Formats: sequence, structure tokens, C-alpha cells
Amino acid sequence: MINYFEKQLEEIDHSIHSIDEAQFREWVRQGTETLKKGHKIIVSGLGKNVPICDKFVGSMISLGLEAYFLHTNSAVHGDMGIVKDGDMVIILTKSGETAESIYLARLLKERNVNMWLLTFRKESTLTKEIPNSIVLDLTHEGDLWNIMPNNSTTINLIVLQGLAMQIAKESGLTLPDFKRNHPGGFIGEQLKKGGNS
Repeated sequence: MINYFEKQLEEIDHSIHSIDEAQFREWVRQGTETLKKGHKIIVSGLGKNVPICDKFVGSMISLGLEAYFLHTNSAVHGDMGIVKDGDMVIILTKSGETAESIYLARLLKERNVNMWLLTFRKESTLTKEIPNSIVLDLTHEGDLWNIMPNNSTTINLIVLQGLAMQIAKESGLTLPDFKRNHPGGFIGEQLKKGGNS
């Protein structure tokens, strides 16, 4: 059984090392600038990427950084009202060919927003339409048929959490800033004692 986990860790390690570091740094820089100017970061996804987006938003909010989730399907039914000029919108799609994501991206082009794409295919409709793309290499999903969104969603989570942590660092957030948002729970108790573990 351990062999299965070791194999998936190899797949994840391979994917993470395929990131264009310069492009990732630029993503962090632009995200930090977006927030400094009083705008927000919005993540949009479908299916199994929905909880991944939720986790990113939760982490950002706990850090006091403004972020929202825009469901790709609900966007065209009025939820696009959350998108304002100057916002950064990150679209998650493994293939870059999801019809709903393509439709949303084209609608967003009509607005004054900074779009980024998180995907796993270098050549796709969305990589052609969204120049700011983080493209990861994935050799296997880790399921029985190499079809299920298994490793890809785990990698998206790791990458988005990395984005949140690096934006927090570049924004100069301090432990007291974090403490203000965590008065309760185990974290709150640790912070009251002056600990950070």
C-alpha cells in the first residue's frame, strides 16, 4: 500500500518541478499588487476543483487578504457581479478546453481584469486566450484509469496554497496581523500564549 503513496508523491514532485519559476514569481507579484491597490483575487473552477478554490479563499481570508470564489457555472447567472475592475481572476481547468471555462474567460475579456490560468496542458484554447498561464506537467492522475481528477486537484491545492503564502510574505504580513483573525480554537489558544506552532 505504501508503494501507491510513494508513486503519487513522485507524480506530485514531478509536477511541482515543472513550474516555470519566473512565471510563478510574476503571479505572486501581480497578486500582491492587486491587493495593495484595494482589489481582490477571485478563483473560479468546476467539479472537483470547487473545494480546492474554497480552501485557497479560506486561507487568504484567514490571512486578512481579500479573495472570493466564483463558480464557473453560476458566473453567467449573475455571480459575475462580484468581478470588479482591477481584480485578478484565476481560472482552474485541467484541459484548458472546458466549455464553461472558455465561455467565462471570453466574457471576462470584456472587463478590466487580470486573468490567470492554472492548467495542465501547454496547448489548449485557454492557454492561447490567457497569456498569463501556470502550466504544470502531469504524467498520471493516480487513479485506476488515469481519468479521475485525483493528483491534478492535489497539485492545484499545493500551488494555490503556495500562492497564498507567498503573497502573504510579499505583503509583509506579521503574526499579530494573523492573530487578529484567530481569537478562537486551538490556534487562538496558542496565539494567546504567545506560541506560533
